[in-house]
Amino acid sequence: MTMVQHRFLLRNMLCDCCLKLIKIELDRIGVDVVKAKLGDVSVAYDPAKIQLRHIEEIFQSNGFEIIQDKESVLIEQIKHVIVELVHHTTYNAMVRNSDFLVSRFDKSYQHLSTVFSKHENITLEKYIILQRIEKVKELIQIDEQSLSEIAFMMGYSSVQYLSTQFKQITGYSVTDYKALPEKERLGVGI
Repeated sequence: MTMVQHRFLLRNMLCDCCLKLIKIELDRIGVDVVKAKLGDVSVAYDPAKIQLRHIEEIFQSNGFEIIQDKESVLIEQIKHVIVELVHHTTYNAMVRNSDFLVSRFDKSYQHLSTVFSKHENITLEKYIILQRIEKVKELIQIDEQSLSEIAFMMGYSSVQYLSTQFKQITGYSVTDYKALPEKERLGVGI
């Protein structure tokens, strides 16, 4: 049995649930996941039993787009780093978002921002703000911290600044949002 390895770079894979889903789906058809992290999956399969297009169909049927060009790969990597920074680590307000991104990609912030805006029809800064507001919504729903603690945790200089930005983005004041019976969240993919 000759196993072939192939690496896929994927758009729209923004949480660990996505990885679990793909591992289950690929295992079901006999494909081994060699390495998997958000947006980057390497597989091994027997081409006598499975065609590459079947693997591609699994990704596409689950909402993941296979990325081909370098700029699209960079954009997905930027998104993953921002999601990681805002949602999956302790947000460090002392580190500027731009400095963090520059250190991760070894490219100027202007370059990263220009490429991102060109392909996403939103500025990089606006994307970061949207992610921060989604995290704030999550923390409000969990209801374990005061708004002051949330503002501090998410790097806002004051509760007033957080409240103003929250209203600009969501259309709701924090108080009105808390009172909603069904709280709207966009998820990390935005």
